[in-house]
Amino acid sequence: MSESTSTVSMVSTAPKKGGGRRKLSLPVILLIIAGGLALFSLVREVSGANDLTSVGQVAGALQLAVPIGLAGLGGLWAERAGVVNIGLEGMMILGTWFGAWAGYQWGPWTGVLVGIVGGALGGLLHAVMTVTFNVNHIVSGVAVNILAVGATRYMSNFTFAEAEGGSSRQSPRIDQIYDITIPGLSDWLADLQARHWFFISDLAGALGGLVTNLSLLTIVAVLLIPGTWWVLWRTAFGLRLRSCGENPVAAESLGVNVYKYKYIAVLVSGGLAGLGGAFLVIVSTGIYQEGQTGGRGYIGLAAMIFGNWMPGGTALGAGLFGFTDSLKLRGGAENVHAMLLLLAILLVLAFAWQLYKKKHWQAAICLAVAGGLYAWYALTDLLPSQFVDAAPYVTTLLVLALSAQRLRMPKADGMPYKRGQGK
Repeated sequence: MSESTSTVSMVSTAPKKGGGRRKLSLPVILLIIAGGLALFSLVREVSGANDLTSVGQVAGALQLAVPIGLAGLGGLWAERAGVVNIGLEGMMILGTWFGAWAGYQWGPWTGVLVGIVGGALGGLLHAVMTVTFNVNHIVSGVAVNILAVGATRYMSNFTFAEAEGGSSRQSPRIDQIYDITIPGLSDWLADLQARHWFFISDLAGALGGLVTNLSLLTIVAVLLIPGTWWVLWRTAFGLRLRSCGENPVAAESLGVNVYKYKYIAVLVSGGLAGLGGAFLVIVSTGIYQEGQTGGRGYIGLAAMIFGNWMPGGTALGAGLFGFTDSLKLRGGAENVHAMLLLLAILLVLAFAWQLYKKKHWQAAICLAVAGGLYAWYALTDLLPSQFVDAAPYVTTLLVLALSAQRLRMPKADGMPYKRGQGK
């Protein structure tokens, strides 16, 4: 039996905790998307929050989701090889600083490349500590986060502070990467969305957000999702890498260099997080500011867990968090207020499902919470600004709490490993 065939067998026969999930076909996925869009349309009609599915809302959500999704993909690469990467936030910070430092001097695309290198340096440090010296993965990740904050603050004092238009806390302005708008189609979809027709206008808003002011770097980031899936699930390299996260002792017995694959995975992980940081400074804001990652590395890790350590699920999680984050930027309190009604409806659907599964006390909890949310929605017009600002983080906690029951992490994720351990 060849090495790659043995590795395939080892990965495919790994135990599936929590039960396997039936794969969704394309028609079913499209039906779910259509149902979700119809639900959003219903909430928009009832609440009057017409900006909920507008072109600007969808475009903003996509832009906010990309850094989170890149951090989530970075976490996926590392954890599929068995290395927990809590240091994604620090690697994103390094990506923002290095991307801005190179971007304002030599152009945005150079900034993107150097930002990737900056994040990869953080990944290299994490790999050395966890793979070579067997340091606890959580401790190492926290150390990377702390070190990144201190290092970028120190470097800003003698780089940005001495540059024209910069200071010790921010960089000079960086040139933007070219945006793409499909002429004709974009205007037509925007006009259709402005008519506020049930479902049709919401579909036009969703599609319009994908063809209006779309950065080239956004396209690159989106292509990394199927690219990651293809590399990790359709190549011998990916099978060997994933075997290191499932059973490194068995992988080594088949001739796989476990240390090498773990190093590669964590370096790619850091590079993807650094790309997310570079995206923040070059596409989202056009300037580096201290603390601008705002915990997106941690949210990316939550998106990866929500997505069950799969690229498509990670992208969905990032989209959810990005959409929630964008609500406060457009329409603010009004949009988040409308989301209370959406959550109430979803919990009523969950109540019906739990009754169908004969889980009566879970159904009662869903119905009680749905009633509370609807009462909150009906008795108020706007939400406090503090709640609006906290909405993305509340969403993160709720999603993790509700989705954690049927998740299956790589079997050897976070476990210490030394070369020759199985001998």
